[in-house]
Amino acid sequence: MLFVGDDWAEDHHDVELMDATGRRLAKARLPEGVEGAARLHAMIGAQLGDADRVGVDDAGQVKIGIETDRGPWVQALIAAGYTVYAVNPLQAARYRQRLAVSGAKSDAADAHMLADMVRTDSHQLRPVAGDSAEAEAVKVVTRMHKTLIWERTRAGQRLRHALREYFPAALVAFTDLDAVDTLTLLARAPDPASAARLSLAQISAALKQAHRRDIAAKATAIQAALRAEYLGQPAVVTTAYAASARALVALLVTLNEQVNTLQRQVEAHFGRHPDAEIILSQPGLGVTLGARVLAEFGDDHDRYTTAKARKNYAATSPITRASGKKKTITARFVHNDRLIDALMTQAFTSLRASPGARGYYDQQRARGASYRTALRQLANRLVGILHGCLKTGTVYNETTAWSHHLNHTTA
Repeated sequence: MLFVGDDWAEDHHDVELMDATGRRLAKARLPEGVEGAARLHAMIGAQLGDADRVGVDDAGQVKIGIETDRGPWVQALIAAGYTVYAVNPLQAARYRQRLAVSGAKSDAADAHMLADMVRTDSHQLRPVAGDSAEAEAVKVVTRMHKTLIWERTRAGQRLRHALREYFPAALVAFTDLDAVDTLTLLARAPDPASAARLSLAQISAALKQAHRRDIAAKATAIQAALRAEYLGQPAVVTTAYAASARALVALLVTLNEQVNTLQRQVEAHFGRHPDAEIILSQPGLGVTLGARVLAEFGDDHDRYTTAKARKNYAATSPITRASGKKKTITARFVHNDRLIDALMTQAFTSLRASPGARGYYDQQRARGASYRTALRQLANRLVGILHGCLKTGTVYNETTAWSHHLNHTTA
């Protein structure tokens, strides 16, 4: 068995090869890309007795530790047949303290540490999942889609803050700052004086473009709010703020367009995935949330051996800390933000879509659980149901999903 530590940087990899006794066999600094991968492959082949190539059986004898689970380099290692362990940087930092309490750190030392880590503790690490290319494509578009939504929220908050400083009437007139009609009117009139001159026809045209209802009444209310008296800033300051607001409006328009474009990509890629039907059958999961759940869990059905393993990865299951007579149960605060966000949203949405989910949530609340705690417990239960459906290849069934819980509570 051969153990490899790979300390990855932006443009190079420090690698060390180690045998089962912990003896260093070779080390090198390799460039990123095809050349570096070829040199690593040759180094491994030299240690296995064939400097030119590594057979499938030989590749299975190689374990590699690296602090990332994605990218062309990792995919190349997996394609070569090596067992790759994505070591969490926090785990690596804790393990480093076992070897050197001084706090000393270098890329070469980290490569040695990672090789030693997979040599001694690979049974405690999770190999990089063998997700399909289709799942990886779903992950790429869903992550960027969600990132742009977060960026849109940040830009909207910046715009709201700016308007509060110089144009409070706009906050009264417009409720959704990233809506099409709001952005159209703010782009045309980004300051109080020009906004007060907007006619009902101009406001109505923007509302019609956004497909609003009751246009006449809404246009009248917006015009009245924009013409009301509010405290303001000096003219030169207002001009500066208006320029800033116009830039944020243009940014929000672009973000809206790209979010919609990526939404179509999410739907297209997710719709072609073989697990889409099972995931969409789950209560509270539509195309967008379903795609995010698939992207963050991956589609390797062997990655999570049990429902508990999937729940632990999702961070919906609690953590128990027991020492002496003291025992505490807390939520997991270290988690995949994108996954937990999707799962908690699913749990909330399922309250209306599933009588079983609603009943389970109400029971947790009746036991004294807070809103957030009860919702997280429901999300944990839904993860277990999804795991069972994916393992058996069956779609969600309301009666089957909640029968065990109902029988248990009735007994």
